[in-house]
Amino acid sequence: MITPTGTHDLRTLIRSSQPLIAIDTVEEDRVAALLRSVTTQEGLPLFEWSITRGLTRSDEPTFSKLTATPLALLQHLHGLTVEAVFWLKDLAPHLQDPLVARQLREVASAFSQSRSTCVMTGHPLALPPDIERLAVRFELRLPDDHELRSMLQNVLRSLKPRLAQQPTRPFKEPQRHSAPTSTHRDRNEETAGQEAVLRALRGLTLHQARQVITQCLIEEGRLSASAMQTILQRKIQLIKDGGLLEYYPLEDNRFELGGFANLKAWLERAKVGFTAEAKALNLTPPRGILLVGVPGCGKSLAAKGIARSWQLPLLKLDSGRLFDKFVGESERNFRRAIDMAESLAPIVLWIDELEKAFAGSRGGGEADAGLSRRLFGSFLTWLQEKKQEVFVVATANDLSSLPPELLRKGRFDEIFFVDLPDDAERKAIWEIHLRLRKQDPAQLDMVTLVSASDGFSGAEIEQVIVASLYRALHRRLPLTTDLLIEELTHTVPLSVTRQEEIQQLRDMAQGRFVSVR
Repeated sequence: MITPTGTHDLRTLIRSSQPLIAIDTVEEDRVAALLRSVTTQEGLPLFEWSITRGLTRSDEPTFSKLTATPLALLQHLHGLTVEAVFWLKDLAPHLQDPLVARQLREVASAFSQSRSTCVMTGHPLALPPDIERLAVRFELRLPDDHELRSMLQNVLRSLKPRLAQQPTRPFKEPQRHSAPTSTHRDRNEETAGQEAVLRALRGLTLHQARQVITQCLIEEGRLSASAMQTILQRKIQLIKDGGLLEYYPLEDNRFELGGFANLKAWLERAKVGFTAEAKALNLTPPRGILLVGVPGCGKSLAAKGIARSWQLPLLKLDSGRLFDKFVGESERNFRRAIDMAESLAPIVLWIDELEKAFAGSRGGGEADAGLSRRLFGSFLTWLQEKKQEVFVVATANDLSSLPPELLRKGRFDEIFFVDLPDDAERKAIWEIHLRLRKQDPAQLDMVTLVSASDGFSGAEIEQVIVASLYRALHRRLPLTTDLLIEELTHTVPLSVTRQEEIQQLRDMAQGRFVSVR
């Protein structure tokens, strides 16, 4: 029998007489397996309640009309002397009723003196503030390899009769006259294939994993190589639906990076850390880099360029999307994002505008009830201890908002400062964006354009080209150097409008960070 993930932690909570435990999840099958495992080990009966069935023992498929309403249920629990675990499904919305909330608090007070525990589930599990202070939040982590393997074997067994009728019969017993070496080889290949599938399933809930495996088996009749692609597509769809992450496939990454010679040289050296030779020397793969500096000068482009250079897919996490109004949901958002990134490893994880997530941690996080500090702590712990090949590229514009601990040497493999582009970089930027829009740089006076755009960021140069092309199309003329110069003169760059801030950034970076050039 496979012990469900989290059994030990939940058992500890119940043994410590926690009266209320809240699990924010829709995976009731996993909760059921978890609670059955815990109550069996503790010798406690398990009761389940829902508004459709009332309170019943988990092993008795009966109905109890007397306890169908939330208030009747809680009044009944308050008068019980039996010690048990009571699984209350979707109770949270009913706690808006003051009578129900008051009765739950009285039940919690009584249960705190016994071994009884109420386990509440639902999603989102938003509790009134007074109940939130009494409850302990338990995070139902994604299934580990043991749970996934057990699920896979169960699906294979359940579908075996059906699959045996299909033309491809991967689970047919070997015939007696088969050569032992061939049978042994087939079994090894099947085992290796299943292990690869299990690795691909990481990052999915048990229900999602079961769905995609069943789909692969029904479509193909076996776990073929295409199963890996089906699982990846399911993950990409989940990423889109979740709204926390953006996925950039390797084949769609055509971004070019002008200049940044120091960064490119560092990346070429760091890539060695992913090789078998480095592993043989007990060298850990590089953790990641932090890019700080002037807005619009290529930090985001660098993240895309790194993924392209290393031939890896790119996953983008926008820090601003982590925050949620529900208590504990922001931390779960972060954990889900990290779990998904690790399940897709090897991959480049781009964390955009890092300061948005951790700005409140500088002052202890009082403004957001300590949320920024908790997220910051979780991020640092993961960055130091991560085992999967997830290379982090974090970008930040406002250094003053970042916690000093994050800028300390050793948190990232290196911290790079991105300043306004010099002459050579501006020339490369002009050429890249002109060619991208089907313009020939040789037909323009590049020396004049490079000189006139001194103090412009890469993003500003790109917009000058775009605006000039619109102007040329409107006048029904080809793009000329004069048109580009005209647009440059009408554009006030950040180096002018935010001159003091940029100089402050440069002063702070002097001697602390490595230039990307």
